[in-house]
Amino acid sequence: MYYRSPSLNVPSNISWRLKATEFRPNPPIRKENKGFMARLKKLLGFDDLIEDYYDKQDELLQLYYEVDDINANGGYIPTSSQEQRLATKRGETCAINLSNYANLVLLISKMYASITSMSLAIIASTMDSLLDLLSGAILWWAAYSMKNLNKYLYPIGKKRRQPLGIMIFACVMAMLGLEIIVESCRKLNSKDHSSDLGTGTKRAWVIGIMVGVTVVKFLLMVFCRQYPDNEIVKAYAQDHFFDVVTNSIGLAAALLGQAYIWWIDPFGAILLALYTIKTWTKTLLESAQSLSSTSAPPEFLAKLTYLVWNHDRAIMKIDTIRAYTLGEQYFAEIDIILPKDMLLWKAHDIGESLQNKLETLPEIERAFVHLDYDDQHVLEHLGHEDY
Repeated sequence: MYYRSPSLNVPSNISWRLKATEFRPNPPIRKENKGFMARLKKLLGFDDLIEDYYDKQDELLQLYYEVDDINANGGYIPTSSQEQRLATKRGETCAINLSNYANLVLLISKMYASITSMSLAIIASTMDSLLDLLSGAILWWAAYSMKNLNKYLYPIGKKRRQPLGIMIFACVMAMLGLEIIVESCRKLNSKDHSSDLGTGTKRAWVIGIMVGVTVVKFLLMVFCRQYPDNEIVKAYAQDHFFDVVTNSIGLAAALLGQAYIWWIDPFGAILLALYTIKTWTKTLLESAQSLSSTSAPPEFLAKLTYLVWNHDRAIMKIDTIRAYTLGEQYFAEIDIILPKDMLLWKAHDIGESLQNKLETLPEIERAFVHLDYDDQHVLEHLGHEDY
């Protein structure tokens, strides 16, 4: 519970707002360890706790400065122009479509390399490209369905489909990894060690296709990473990076397996599969966590507290600050105390303007502001004793 003095008769020459500039730590206390020993200690896990504390304080101050910028701009975050936003949207759509078209063309090329070489590592990489098309269709569906809004069937929009699509994508990729491990173990236990990249022109074609696919995937990864605010495009970027790794290791394993020891090929495929499972399992858990109403970190809650406290001088107390995930962004719930004799229209304007200000934050999808005149924090949602 945060209190403001009941008296609103603050002299005009004294600001009622908190000032982030008054919170700065004392600079002489902070140590500036930038040498080799400091980097070595950090590498070994012996971080300087005092230095970490002041780093976190600086990060928190940056959040407060962002709030001050909002107040300086009349309660709204300065945004890019309409043309820039449209250009970003067009770029994101282009990245999704280009990734899908490229996956189709590259799959055909890798199928030829797989049939020609019969290398298990290259076949595993080709199977990955086949599932890329399936997974890409899933992500495309998620992106397309989010554009078709229906406020009656989906009152708060379809943004939850984004993490759901990514979760399905991750499950498919992890299942691919398991299938590759089974096939690789089968080949290790069999007497059939056939793997022939060929010689001359045939060998050059196989190597050229795999190298070309890797280069194209790398360029797609770089292109998709230019749009970090779109989670679906980020998933494509992660998949392209994974393909760069799998194609490189797959080709290297096939070449080494033919030139030196046959089991390098299936062993390399197993390593790729384990990397696949680890990477996409992590992605799956992160997407599931974003749908589980997890609380925002303390630093973000502090930012919201600073914003609410500095919103209007009539706010006497802050009863509750709550923010939690329900997708890629936060839902915020704010309870504030206003004078009990305040006119309804004034209280409404304060609450509505605070809600609008909160929803201009890029981290916030929706904000709910509850106005009260009593600071007794009692159960306000029946049937939810743990609320």
